[in-house]
Amino acid sequence: MKRLLLFLLCLSPWFTVSMATAGKADDAALMRKAERIHRQIISVDSHNDTPLRMMQGGFDIGVRHDPRKERSKVDLVRMKEGRLDAAFFAVFVSQGKRDPASNAKVTAETNMIFDSLYAAIARHSDMAGIATSPADATQLKKEGKRSVFIGIENGYAIGHDLSLIRTFYQRGARYITLCHSKNNDICDSANDTIEHDGLSEFGKDVVREMNRLGLMVDVSHASDQTFYDVLALSKAPVIASHSCARALCHNPRNLDDTMLKALAAHGGVIQMCILSDYVKTPDPNPRRDSARLALREKYHGYEGLSDEMLRQARKEWYDLDQLFPPVLTDVSAVVDHIDHIVKVAGIDHVGIGTDFDGGGGVNGCYDVSEMKNITVELLRRGYSANDIRKIWGGNLLRVMKEVERAAQQFNG
Repeated sequence: MKRLLLFLLCLSPWFTVSMATAGKADDAALMRKAERIHRQIISVDSHNDTPLRMMQGGFDIGVRHDPRKERSKVDLVRMKEGRLDAAFFAVFVSQGKRDPASNAKVTAETNMIFDSLYAAIARHSDMAGIATSPADATQLKKEGKRSVFIGIENGYAIGHDLSLIRTFYQRGARYITLCHSKNNDICDSANDTIEHDGLSEFGKDVVREMNRLGLMVDVSHASDQTFYDVLALSKAPVIASHSCARALCHNPRNLDDTMLKALAAHGGVIQMCILSDYVKTPDPNPRRDSARLALREKYHGYEGLSDEMLRQARKEWYDLDQLFPPVLTDVSAVVDHIDHIVKVAGIDHVGIGTDFDGGGGVNGCYDVSEMKNITVELLRRGYSANDIRKIWGGNLLRVMKEVERAAQQFNG
């Protein structure tokens, strides 16, 4: 026995080095396979907040930015590096007062974001184009370009005017996230008190109009009752553009298993968010939480801020990250959620919506240049190329087509 132990001890350095070398070789092989898969599929990220950066002076979507120094997670150069073909850029508006003057102001703000987004892509038409259909994304990939889809985050953008849904559809929007972190005239938020007990009467009209026009209804950020009201009413499949599995991270923003099954039964898809706090419950940090709360109170919940005040608030938020560095989870934890969703809802009902530039990013997929690392982890766990095609956009594009067909039947 002693001789055997001595022999194994002598072998152990060689064995350790050999295993490490084999591990690196395996990773390299998986990355090559991931590269081949990405050449053959249309990969789609269903949600980023990059337009918030594009509204800032000096940010150029067509040049490479350093995510560690500039905190930017998405640009067209890094989309190409990460082999991301298409992304939904969110036209986001924070929730404000619900009166005619405020509604008019937020509509104007929404149109300004559209204008900025179109102008930025036009400046780089050799690198990207605006897409409004799966066919557009296929054609742009053939041309070697990235596709920029548009989604509206927070139905507050339409105020109380149904006609604006058509206006924004005509401007290229293909989904509307019904609410954000507070209730609006459409529905209750997952992070607010009960006001409408789900969809309001106006909200029901909003869902019907979105069905009629062919916009995907997005239930991320919505309360559980809003979720169920939407499924009961919508004549087309529904999406959650950036949400996770509540069974693995108990956050009201995430969907529980019953909701996952209901979404799948309705033909919809949940797009896995990689914002770390929604992937894994963060450890308690009272000093950080207190500082964040104080900052939110200082800037009145970040509502109604001028551009200058918003820039200052953002700077102070980032300064808090220096004082209390966020502890990020990793790609493995992200794929744990995908595994769970596949087990509960099925392979046809899961995708990826990063929430980059809105807080998204984990170790191993910190910005868009590292997107293939998710594919590598999926391969490591035995997912097939066809599974990965579905996860990386196939399921979402299928829903887009079904929503378009439903609209045609609605108007037939």
